[in-house]
Amino acid sequence: MTEPMLTIRGVTAYYGAIAALKGVDIDVAKGEIVTLIGANGAGKSTLMMTIFGSPQARDGSIVYDGRDITRMPTHEIARLRIAQSPEGRRIFPRMTVLENLQMGAAVTQFAHFDEDLRRMFDLFPRLKERVSQRGGTLSGGEQQMLAIARALMSRPQFLLLDEPSLGLAPLIAKQIFAAIGELNRTEGLTVFLVEQNAYHALKLAHRGYVMVNGSITLSGAGRELLEREEVRAAYLEGGRH
Repeated sequence: MTEPMLTIRGVTAYYGAIAALKGVDIDVAKGEIVTLIGANGAGKSTLMMTIFGSPQARDGSIVYDGRDITRMPTHEIARLRIAQSPEGRRIFPRMTVLENLQMGAAVTQFAHFDEDLRRMFDLFPRLKERVSQRGGTLSGGEQQMLAIARALMSRPQFLLLDEPSLGLAPLIAKQIFAAIGELNRTEGLTVFLVEQNAYHALKLAHRGYVMVNGSITLSGAGRELLEREEVRAAYLEGGRH
């Protein structure tokens, strides 16, 4: 593995008295796509939010690009060229597509706005067709494209993607995964992907981790995990969407 971009060691997180994360260890190297798969409620989204400082880890450490960010506030983490596209496509529904993308670009003071806008429209041509439409009137797939594009407008080095295919038609989900692969190949973008669609996620990822009840139970190369009997039985039976 090349130099680590993100190192998570022994991380625990709680909701009240309930342990949501139980000593999680994960590494993401620069230029990798790493995926975390697991059933609904396994703790995947909690880990994603903990990396971004809300909730903060109770124990353990999160080191990003050589810097300990475990206790750092969320707004400071956002300045470190980490972008997040959270579960549920939290776009601004009353704003147009263009205004949503402007919100993403605010982090960089609009330094490369026109160039980045062109990149997003090349990546997601549907957004160009919908540029003056309000976010809330877009289809689910279009909203997901907008959520990812908004995150990318901040020119991140590291992208956190939480359940990008959730609730999407298989064809649209495939387009989303293809766009993520393209960004990684052409721009070297490092991606940490939390996903229930294990088949597409493991096919796309260089490496993967399996989470069960807040603990990592398996890790390995994406293709290798796809072949593991226990992974196939738990996550892939009838699941090649």
